[in-house]
Amino acid sequence: MDNTGGASFMRNRRFESFLDTSCEQPNVKEPPRVSVKQEAGFRPKAETDQYVDDDGFISVLISYVRIVTCFVTMMVTTFVWAIVMLLLLPWPYQRIRQGNIYGHVTGRLLMWILGNPVKIEGTEFADKRAIYISNHASPIDIFLLMWLTPTGTVGIAKKEIIWYPLFGQLYVLAKHIRIDRSNPSAAIQSLKEAAHAIVKDNLSLIIFPEGTRSQNGRLLPFKKGFVHMALQSRLPIVPIVLSGTHRAWRKGSLHIRPVPITVKYLPPISTSDWTADKLDDYIKMVHDMYVKNLPEPQKPYASDSTRTCSNS
Repeated sequence: MDNTGGASFMRNRRFESFLDTSCEQPNVKEPPRVSVKQEAGFRPKAETDQYVDDDGFISVLISYVRIVTCFVTMMVTTFVWAIVMLLLLPWPYQRIRQGNIYGHVTGRLLMWILGNPVKIEGTEFADKRAIYISNHASPIDIFLLMWLTPTGTVGIAKKEIIWYPLFGQLYVLAKHIRIDRSNPSAAIQSLKEAAHAIVKDNLSLIIFPEGTRSQNGRLLPFKKGFVHMALQSRLPIVPIVLSGTHRAWRKGSLHIRPVPITVKYLPPISTSDWTADKLDDYIKMVHDMYVKNLPEPQKPYASDSTRTCSNS
């Protein structure tokens, strides 16, 4: 990315690791038959909601302005809510609530600045106490989930997030959960403690089951952390399927494109009768739901969909 203020802010991956609770994905060699344009999500005009790429100077300049405006807006709202959180130190639940309100306000503002049309489906499933999961292919995913997750929801991040200036401190003040990923055993124990806190405080959870951002928009294998959380908390799982975000803000680019985005909530998946010995079956079942509901350019390659991660 270019070395500008907005670029360095987005490039440092602080938000891509926001809900990363598991191991890193191994690199998979992509089939040579897929062209660069196919991989980036290009389709004929008739299949792309009438959107056509515009890489002209004016379009790129407007995109840069939008990114810088997003950066400044987020810094302002983060600073304001950090003060609010400090005033609410004696009241932990109110800090959680204010953390969600911060996300609703900031996420909505950022999406308005970026200008992408957003279509939301399945809103009847969007306000339940649950474990919310989402595919992850763009920084825009973070903005959407900040905006759309219900009040009383916490995220999970690696414990090192506290060192991210301002945002990391706000994350901790908002009572989001940090886990130790130094080794698999420590990570699993941290997830158990997180599940206990969610049940005790009557909270919901948001997590990216892929554990990291897809570089090309295609769905990655799911890790086991969200199933561990479900087994410990017995909360239902609500999948959130994001389509188009990887084309709106592509990997390694500062060009925000006005691609239409779809957010689709799927019906809750009950976990009340889940057992630990079928963990891999549950991962495959939920992963298959995403494969069914994602557009073709975001479906995983056959070799990817059969892999699972051995860690949490």
